[in-house]
Amino acid sequence: MNPHIKKSIPVRKLVVTAMLAALSSVLMMLSFSVPFVPSFLKLDFSELPALLASFTFGPVYGILVCLVKNLVNVFFTTTGGIGELANFLLGTLFVLPAGLIYKQHRTLKGAVTGALVGNTAMAIISLPVNYFLTYPIYMKFLSEEAILGMYKAIYPGTDTLIEALTIFNIPFTFVKGLFSVIITFLIYKRISPLLKGRK
Repeated sequence: MNPHIKKSIPVRKLVVTAMLAALSSVLMMLSFSVPFVPSFLKLDFSELPALLASFTFGPVYGILVCLVKNLVNVFFTTTGGIGELANFLLGTLFVLPAGLIYKQHRTLKGAVTGALVGNTAMAIISLPVNYFLTYPIYMKFLSEEAILGMYKAIYPGTDTLIEALTIFNIPFTFVKGLFSVIITFLIYKRISPLLKGRK
Protein backbone atom coordinates (compact mmCIF):
# COMPACT_ATOMS: atom_id res chain seq x y z
CA MET A 1 0.00 0.00 0.00
CA ASN A 2 1.15 3.52 -0.78
CA PRO A 3 2.62 5.09 2.42
CA HIS A 4 0.65 8.27 1.77
CA ILE A 5 -2.57 6.27 1.84
CA LYS A 6 -1.54 4.68 5.14
CA LYS A 7 -1.09 8.12 6.67
CA SER A 8 -4.40 9.37 5.35
CA ILE A 9 -6.48 6.60 6.93
CA PRO A 10 -6.11 7.75 10.59
CA VAL A 11 -6.66 11.36 9.49
CA ARG A 12 -9.91 10.43 7.81
CA LYS A 13 -11.02 8.49 10.88
CA LEU A 14 -10.33 11.50 13.08
CA VAL A 15 -12.11 13.90 10.73
CA VAL A 16 -15.21 11.70 10.47
CA THR A 17 -15.13 11.10 14.23
CA ALA A 18 -14.96 14.87 14.80
CA MET A 19 -17.99 15.32 12.54
CA LEU A 20 -19.90 12.63 14.40
CA ALA A 21 -18.90 14.22 17.72
CA ALA A 22 -20.20 17.60 16.52
CA LEU A 23 -23.50 15.99 15.52
CA SER A 24 -23.66 14.18 18.85
CA SER A 25 -23.07 17.46 20.71
CA VAL A 26 -25.95 19.11 18.90
CA LEU A 27 -28.26 16.15 19.50
CA MET A 28 -27.43 16.28 23.21
CA MET A 29 -28.37 19.97 23.30
CA LEU A 30 -31.71 19.10 21.67
CA SER A 31 -32.78 16.86 24.55
CA PHE A 32 -36.44 17.02 25.55
CA SER A 33 -38.80 15.82 28.25
CA VAL A 34 -41.22 12.95 27.68
CA PRO A 35 -44.38 11.79 29.50
CA PHE A 36 -44.42 9.22 32.31
CA VAL A 37 -40.99 10.15 33.70
CA PRO A 38 -39.84 13.15 35.78
CA SER A 39 -39.12 16.22 33.65
CA PHE A 40 -35.41 16.21 34.53
CA LEU A 41 -34.98 12.90 32.68
CA LYS A 42 -34.33 14.10 29.14
CA LEU A 43 -34.55 12.05 25.97
CA ASP A 44 -31.95 12.62 23.27
CA PHE A 45 -30.32 10.68 20.47
CA SER A 46 -26.72 11.73 21.11
CA GLU A 47 -25.52 8.12 21.50
CA LEU A 48 -26.45 7.47 17.87
CA PRO A 49 -23.30 9.07 16.32
CA ALA A 50 -21.13 7.40 18.97
CA LEU A 51 -22.58 4.00 18.10
CA LEU A 52 -21.99 4.69 14.40
CA ALA A 53 -18.36 5.58 15.13
CA SER A 54 -17.89 2.47 17.25
CA PHE A 55 -19.25 0.20 14.52
CA THR A 56 -17.38 1.97 11.73
CA PHE A 57 -13.91 2.52 13.22
CA GLY A 58 -13.90 0.66 16.52
CA PRO A 59 -14.92 1.31 20.16
CA VAL A 60 -12.13 3.83 20.84
CA TYR A 61 -13.66 6.20 18.29
CA GLY A 62 -17.11 5.74 19.78
CA ILE A 63 -15.72 6.66 23.19
CA LEU A 64 -14.05 9.73 21.65
CA VAL A 65 -17.44 10.88 20.36
CA CYS A 66 -18.91 10.45 23.86
CA LEU A 67 -16.01 12.40 25.37
CA VAL A 68 -16.14 15.31 22.93
CA LYS A 69 -19.91 15.75 23.07
CA ASN A 70 -19.81 15.98 26.86
CA LEU A 71 -16.84 18.35 26.90
CA VAL A 72 -18.75 20.61 24.51
CA ASN A 73 -21.93 20.42 26.58
CA VAL A 74 -20.09 21.29 29.80
CA PHE A 75 -20.09 24.88 28.54
CA PHE A 76 -23.90 24.83 28.50
CA THR A 77 -24.47 22.60 31.52
CA THR A 78 -27.22 23.06 34.06
CA THR A 79 -25.83 20.26 36.26
CA GLY A 80 -22.40 21.63 37.12
CA GLY A 81 -20.80 19.02 34.89
CA ILE A 82 -22.00 16.02 36.90
CA GLY A 83 -24.66 15.20 34.33
CA GLU A 84 -22.06 15.26 31.58
CA LEU A 85 -19.73 13.00 33.58
CA ALA A 86 -22.52 10.47 34.13
CA ASN A 87 -23.50 10.71 30.46
CA PHE A 88 -19.90 10.00 29.40
CA LEU A 89 -19.60 6.98 31.70
CA LEU A 90 -22.89 5.49 30.54
CA GLY A 91 -22.21 6.29 26.89
CA THR A 92 -18.86 4.50 27.16
CA LEU A 93 -20.59 1.47 28.67
CA PHE A 94 -22.89 1.50 25.65
CA VAL A 95 -20.46 1.85 22.74
CA LEU A 96 -17.50 -0.10 24.18
CA PRO A 97 -19.10 -3.57 24.30
CA ALA A 98 -21.06 -2.83 21.13
CA GLY A 99 -17.88 -2.00 19.22
CA LEU A 100 -15.83 -4.83 20.72
CA ILE A 101 -18.40 -7.51 19.94
CA TYR A 102 -18.97 -6.21 16.41
CA LYS A 103 -15.21 -6.07 15.84
CA GLN A 104 -15.00 -9.80 16.61
CA HIS A 105 -18.18 -10.75 14.74
CA ARG A 106 -18.73 -8.53 11.70
CA THR A 107 -22.19 -9.84 10.93
CA LEU A 108 -25.69 -8.53 11.46
CA LYS A 109 -26.04 -10.90 14.42
CA GLY A 110 -22.78 -9.58 15.87
CA ALA A 111 -23.91 -5.99 15.47
CA VAL A 112 -27.32 -6.66 17.05
CA THR A 113 -25.75 -8.63 19.91
CA GLY A 114 -23.16 -5.93 20.56
CA ALA A 115 -25.69 -3.11 20.49
CA LEU A 116 -28.10 -4.90 22.82
CA VAL A 117 -25.35 -5.96 25.25
CA GLY A 118 -24.05 -2.38 25.35
CA ASN A 119 -27.52 -0.92 25.77
CA THR A 120 -28.37 -3.36 28.57
CA ALA A 121 -25.08 -2.63 30.34
CA MET A 122 -25.74 1.12 30.11
CA ALA A 123 -29.25 0.73 31.53
CA ILE A 124 -28.22 -1.51 34.45
CA ILE A 125 -25.12 0.47 35.41
CA SER A 126 -27.17 3.67 35.31
CA LEU A 127 -28.49 2.58 38.72
CA PRO A 128 -25.19 2.75 40.66
CA VAL A 129 -23.94 5.71 38.59
CA ASN A 130 -27.03 7.74 39.48
CA TYR A 131 -27.32 6.49 43.05
CA PHE A 132 -23.69 6.95 44.08
CA LEU A 133 -22.56 9.77 41.76
CA THR A 134 -25.26 11.89 40.17
CA TYR A 135 -27.98 12.16 42.79
CA PRO A 136 -25.72 12.81 45.81
CA ILE A 137 -24.51 15.93 43.97
CA TYR A 138 -28.06 16.94 43.08
CA MET A 139 -29.05 16.56 46.72
CA LYS A 140 -26.67 19.33 47.69
CA PHE A 141 -29.10 21.67 45.93
CA LEU A 142 -32.38 19.78 46.17
CA SER A 143 -33.50 17.53 49.03
CA GLU A 144 -34.08 13.82 48.58
CA GLU A 145 -37.71 14.38 49.52
CA ALA A 146 -38.10 16.92 46.72
CA ILE A 147 -36.51 14.58 44.18
CA LEU A 148 -38.65 11.67 45.34
CA GLY A 149 -41.67 13.95 45.12
CA MET A 150 -41.13 14.28 41.38
CA TYR A 151 -41.22 10.51 41.04
CA LYS A 152 -44.18 10.18 43.40
CA ALA A 153 -46.15 12.64 41.27
CA ILE A 154 -46.09 10.00 38.53
CA TYR A 155 -46.14 6.85 40.65
CA PRO A 156 -47.21 7.45 44.28
CA GLY A 157 -45.96 4.02 45.31
CA THR A 158 -42.33 5.13 44.97
CA ASP A 159 -40.90 5.12 48.51
CA THR A 160 -37.11 5.22 48.14
CA LEU A 161 -34.59 6.65 45.72
CA ILE A 162 -33.27 3.21 44.78
CA GLU A 163 -36.83 2.15 43.97
CA ALA A 164 -37.37 5.26 41.87
CA LEU A 165 -34.18 4.63 39.91
CA THR A 166 -35.17 1.02 39.33
CA ILE A 167 -38.73 1.78 38.24
CA PHE A 168 -38.00 4.86 36.13
CA ASN A 169 -34.35 5.41 35.27
CA ILE A 170 -33.32 1.91 34.21
CA PRO A 171 -36.20 1.42 31.74
CA PHE A 172 -35.87 5.02 30.53
CA THR A 173 -32.15 4.59 29.87
CA PHE A 174 -32.75 1.31 28.05
CA VAL A 175 -35.48 2.77 25.83
CA LYS A 176 -33.36 5.84 25.15
CA GLY A 177 -30.48 3.65 23.99
CA LEU A 178 -32.83 1.42 22.04
CA PHE A 179 -33.90 4.35 19.87
CA SER A 180 -30.25 4.87 18.89
CA VAL A 181 -29.86 1.15 18.19
CA ILE A 182 -32.92 1.04 15.93
CA ILE A 183 -31.95 4.15 13.99
CA THR A 184 -28.39 2.85 13.60
CA PHE A 185 -29.60 -0.35 11.96
CA LEU A 186 -31.93 1.58 9.71
CA ILE A 187 -29.20 3.83 8.33
CA TYR A 188 -25.83 2.12 8.91
CA LYS A 189 -25.73 0.03 5.74
CA ARG A 190 -26.45 3.10 3.62
CA ILE A 191 -24.02 5.49 5.22
CA SER A 192 -21.20 3.08 6.15
CA PRO A 193 -19.43 3.41 2.77
CA LEU A 194 -19.60 7.19 3.07
CA LEU A 195 -18.16 7.14 6.59
CA LYS A 196 -15.37 4.82 5.51
CA GLY A 197 -14.59 6.83 2.37
CA ARG A 198 -15.53 4.11 -0.06
CA LYS A 199 -18.15 6.15 -1.84
